[in-house]
Amino acid sequence: MSKAGWYPDPGGQAGMYRWWDGQAWTPMLTANPYSPPPAPPAGLLPMQDAATASGDPYAAYRQAETQRSSRRGPLLVLVIVGVLLAGLIWGVTSLLGGGLLNPRPSVGTNPTENFCPPRTIQVSPRPHTAAPGRVQGGALSYPQLDSPWERVQPDFRVPFGADAWGQSVMLYPNYNNDGLSSWVASVLVAELVAGDGFFSPQEGAQIVSRCVLGEFYGNAEVQRTDRVNEATTIDGHAAWVIEMHLSFDIPNLPETGETAILVIVNTSEESSSLYYASIPDSRPDLLQTARQLQTQLRVES
Repeated sequence: MSKAGWYPDPGGQAGMYRWWDGQAWTPMLTANPYSPPPAPPAGLLPMQDAATASGDPYAAYRQAETQRSSRRGPLLVLVIVGVLLAGLIWGVTSLLGGGLLNPRPSVGTNPTENFCPPRTIQVSPRPHTAAPGRVQGGALSYPQLDSPWERVQPDFRVPFGADAWGQSVMLYPNYNNDGLSSWVASVLVAELVAGDGFFSPQEGAQIVSRCVLGEFYGNAEVQRTDRVNEATTIDGHAAWVIEMHLSFDIPNLPETGETAILVIVNTSEESSSLYYASIPDSRPDLLQTARQLQTQLRVES
């Protein structure tokens, strides 16, 4: 984790710096990154019995944020429905909506109430080092897939990754007869968008999984059942995997459910990458492929 200090505001306020206390973001902002460390907010003092005992003056703030988030969680998912992706392009290697904040501290926690990070931040993706025959996004790669999977291409659909590359299988082209709506099976790897920072792969996985529900299914009610939600390792790196089955009823779409696989990998002290797959129920063969790819992920130096 980064040491305590002023860092560019992860919330995106231009010219502002937020205090990172060594464990989490605090509510204190300044326009001068050389300002002295701030005093804990006075309003938190009555709540700080546990904080005083632990020596952490901001524990009460994080506790309050957690309580507020737990009470408002279901409503917050609805708030992000309908957000549209602004493409992030940097030459031919650009990517995917919403990007890894750059610059950013090597941190932290995510106290924000927005599950999907903003997608207007431009990012310079890292050079790719994967061997031929592998698909790389961020610091993760997987073996390139043959037919029926289409050619490798950047993925611009999702708000929680940058430098995203993957493959898809078209299942229901133009299912809504509007010239816009198609449904695919897909796999991708990407750099994890930092947002306010994730302090662990588990926290990142939980936040991104909520973002998925709000981003991909419009106004449809989605029922989620977790099949896997646990710690794992990918190529020797700490990671967290969520495999969830999603049920829905979308007008004109023959499919009523699919499996989403999300793997967050701590690829370095300063960043994480992700593997994401979404496979409709009608193609269990493709789900088998997606699960196999999960075991073949590799962290590229």
